[in-house]
Amino acid sequence: MGLLLLLTSSLLSSYFHAGRVVNAQRSFTIREVTLSIEPSTDVTRDTNVTLRCQAIVSSSGQEPLSREYTIYKDGSIIYNKISSSSEDLLYFLPQTRVFNSGKYKCKINIDGKQVNSSSQKLTVTGLSQPLLRLNKGVVSEGEEITAKCSAPGETGSIFFYFYEDSKEILERQVSHDQAEVKFHLRNVGIHKIHCDYTVLVTPYSFKSEKSNNATVTVKELSITPVLEIFPSHKIYEGDRLTISCTITNSRYNFENVQLYLSQGVRLLSSGDSKVNHSMVALAQDPGEFECRLEIGNVVKVDKKNVSVTELFSVPTLTMSPAEVFQRDSMTLTCRSERYATERLRKEELIYSINPPESYLLQKDTGVFRGKALPYDFNYTCTAKAKGIDKNSTTLTVRPKVSVSIPRIRVEGRAVLGRPFIIRCQSDIGSLPINYTLWKGYDVVDSFIVKSPSDKADFSVTIFNPGEISQFMCQATNKPEGSLLGKRLNATVIVPLSDPTMTVIPNVAEISEGDDLILICRVDGTPPVHFNWYRRGTEQPLFNRTSNMTHSNHQIPSLSKTDSGAYYCEAVNYANNVVRSQEVVIEVRMALWKKVTAGAVSLLGGVVLVVVVVVVMVLCRSKKGKREAASELSVKPSSPKSDDSLTVNLTHDTEVYNADKVKVDKAAVSVWSKRPPESDDDEESSIESNEPDVEYTEVVHPQPVDPDRAPLRKGTDTVYSELQNSPHSAADPHDYGSVEYAELNSEQPDTSHFSPEINNYQDLPEPVD
Repeated sequence: MGLLLLLTSSLLSSYFHAGRVVNAQRSFTIREVTLSIEPSTDVTRDTNVTLRCQAIVSSSGQEPLSREYTIYKDGSIIYNKISSSSEDLLYFLPQTRVFNSGKYKCKINIDGKQVNSSSQKLTVTGLSQPLLRLNKGVVSEGEEITAKCSAPGETGSIFFYFYEDSKEILERQVSHDQAEVKFHLRNVGIHKIHCDYTVLVTPYSFKSEKSNNATVTVKELSITPVLEIFPSHKIYEGDRLTISCTITNSRYNFENVQLYLSQGVRLLSSGDSKVNHSMVALAQDPGEFECRLEIGNVVKVDKKNVSVTELFSVPTLTMSPAEVFQRDSMTLTCRSERYATERLRKEELIYSINPPESYLLQKDTGVFRGKALPYDFNYTCTAKAKGIDKNSTTLTVRPKVSVSIPRIRVEGRAVLGRPFIIRCQSDIGSLPINYTLWKGYDVVDSFIVKSPSDKADFSVTIFNPGEISQFMCQATNKPEGSLLGKRLNATVIVPLSDPTMTVIPNVAEISEGDDLILICRVDGTPPVHFNWYRRGTEQPLFNRTSNMTHSNHQIPSLSKTDSGAYYCEAVNYANNVVRSQEVVIEVRMALWKKVTAGAVSLLGGVVLVVVVVVVMVLCRSKKGKREAASELSVKPSSPKSDDSLTVNLTHDTEVYNADKVKVDKAAVSVWSKRPPESDDDEESSIESNEPDVEYTEVVHPQPVDPDRAPLRKGTDTVYSELQNSPHSAADPHDYGSVEYAELNSEQPDTSHFSPEINNYQDLPEPVD
């Protein structure tokens, strides 16, 4: 027991002592690792090369460290060694070859610490010359040859190449320095064989020199194929051909003999000793026949070309006329242009049209007539003679569509005196279509529509609205016949002119409290947009669009502030703005105010009351007369009087419309200009013999309409007054007369455009 304890104590002491030594040895550092290639990095083949891996290590211990060396080539491990020596590691490459070329490096590992050297590239140049050996120098056709090519001393991945008369015939890849192949030489004669090789060292390759040349003689076999064709001269379509394929020296016993008879790519027959075939000669078939003999790898061929004379040519199918319209008559002609007169008579050729449902009738040999179908159709024809059928190429008939009656319309708007576009267009019809625009009996212009994007547009200008109905379109898309459309029916926009503005009542009779009506009238095509202005204001007082050439604006209950110059502007689809001349309005003091002031100063209180009553009666009479301007009917005091006078003036929902005034059985429009007064007032006074004033009371219900400017609301009593007085005695302030004034009846157009009426998109479309 004591001995056991002693041994245990001794072992533990040794263990701990050794541990202290190891720990002391582990105190080190690897300062540098280098790899060198000796004698050089560029060497020739068979040179002995040494790779030296040197490590500089600093250590605190006395005992040597255990070192693990690893050598790499192109990233792969090629050598590994563990050593406790501090000497350099040497790795030998004896008699280097190209395969040894590459990048090398070394790595050292000490107790887990690893350090790599930098890479060094070794280049070995020079390959050994390849050696070629053949098993035979003389062979028969189809006999196999064995060839061996070697690269003495070379290692690695090697590719061997074999050549026949400098043409590569085989390739082999091996991992050693020799390759063996077997092959056949097809052609009879002397052939030269050689080889070479390539060593692959990724990513580079190295090519060797050529090997020695080996000569091989190939002897011909005594067996050959024979091709015979009957008849052998002047063969026509329809003739029966007899073809045979045989071999010579058939007395010799050859194994695996096979014969093949073919025409072009079509195999006619096959056998082992003799092959026969019979067929009808056709000109369109390939004329080359081949007899092929195969014995193992030996192939022998006999070929012959046969010329077949055409009995008749392939028919052609034509159509006349060249272009046809739907359901128009057409003629299809089927003809073979050539035929062998020594073998065939023209009458022996029979023609037919396909398909049968084409509904064409044969009118002569190869001539077929009928109607063109209303759709595209494919036709072919067949020519037959002596059992030979030949079909023409397909003829596609695409019948054209006749043009329909052209429609005529105005593109945009037709404005009098300005160019506008008239378009002619047919709903159906094959292109091209020729359109002609007529005006009466004269041609304006023509246009050919060649593509769907083309438009037959004609620019015209007219100066009379009646000219628009003289235009017509004519269309045609065939050599004969054309269609004439209807006359053009379109609205002609007449630009506005002659703007006038009339006021009611007369400017000389306007007083406070009166209702003023401004009537604007123009010549031109409605709809018309009207604007009323007062001088000094940019914005219109009122605007309205009317389907007539006149409209009105009412200013109720005038005051002194309403005095000023008024005018109107108008525009229609011709976009020309016209402006009337100004009418100056002066609003006078009311009559009852003047009378009241005078009565107070002269008569006093009592007289004042009487005067006021009288004035109010007079004012009521005057106001009644002005309301009668809206709707007035005056009858003579005596139905039998020769001087009868009737005045009717109605105010509709949109414009104050004054109808005609009948005086002494002559119609006079209230819109007419007032006749100039006579220069001789006195003579006019003497000759005037008008009847006395007569009042007629008419009761009219007044409808409520927001678009009109009524003179009075509700049911009013309208007084009509006719007063006979000489012109010389006329008083502008005489409230016992009614005057209708039309001012500025002849005004020039202006180019003034208000911002509000520059472009009227809200105008309704004009009515044709």
